[in-house]
Amino acid sequence: MPIPPEVTGEEIDPDVRQELMSLPKGLAEDVSRNLVMVAQLIDEDPEKAYEYSRVALRLASRVAAVREAAGFAAYATQKYSEALAEFRAARRMSGGVELWPVMADCERGLNRPERALAMAGEPEVQKLDKAGQVEMRLVAAGARRDLGQLDAAIVTLQSPELASNAVHPWTARLRYAYADALLAAGREREAREWFAKALESDKDGATDASDRLAEMDGIEFVDAFDEDEADEESDRGDVVDVDVDDDEDDDFDEDDSDDSVGDKS
Repeated sequence: MPIPPEVTGEEIDPDVRQELMSLPKGLAEDVSRNLVMVAQLIDEDPEKAYEYSRVALRLASRVAAVREAAGFAAYATQKYSEALAEFRAARRMSGGVELWPVMADCERGLNRPERALAMAGEPEVQKLDKAGQVEMRLVAAGARRDLGQLDAAIVTLQSPELASNAVHPWTARLRYAYADALLAAGREREAREWFAKALESDKDGATDASDRLAEMDGIEFVDAFDEDEADEESDRGDVVDVDVDDDEDDDFDEDDSDDSVGDKS
């Protein structure tokens, strides 16, 4: 896989670089450059990110950070079975619990919401930091919805984190999930209120709360580019109409016996 020359591998997270120090210097550089490509492409081109992750995996499969990156790349391309296997391997190597929520979400992706719910009740959840616990709550609520348990999903999301006025990186997603569950349950007034709260806290555009609000309010957005294009086509149509009229006038002015003019009209 080609890697742009400006990607040196130095861009990688310091903790990951520390892990790669167990490898020979040249190999560590190759692995780090591939991992940088994974990080850069995983949102905009997950399939290509996945390909780079496979290269890194072939080069250093015994490094936890590499297994984790491979897991996220597989997850981004909805290869949930492969992602789960990589996350489990990374967890065995590192001994951490940070991947517990995304592992549970892989179970959802594999149509096993019951397993995701079982993981939500395991002791590992108590070892997660606040962000990890919120993520686990989101996964558990999603599993409830997978099972058609809308009311239970709503209750799962109700928490001190949801009620708090403080804004954290996960606040918008938590409020959005709650609004979406309320809407699915037919509680439109409350849903609109929480979509508005989600939008208020969504500084990075992590959700489409603004679109959902507009949809609920019956507002339809028109792409300005499409509108301009339509106007141009309309203008061109008017010009054609005028040309046709001019041609018809010319036909009346010209001698009808002129065959060459008749061919053009």
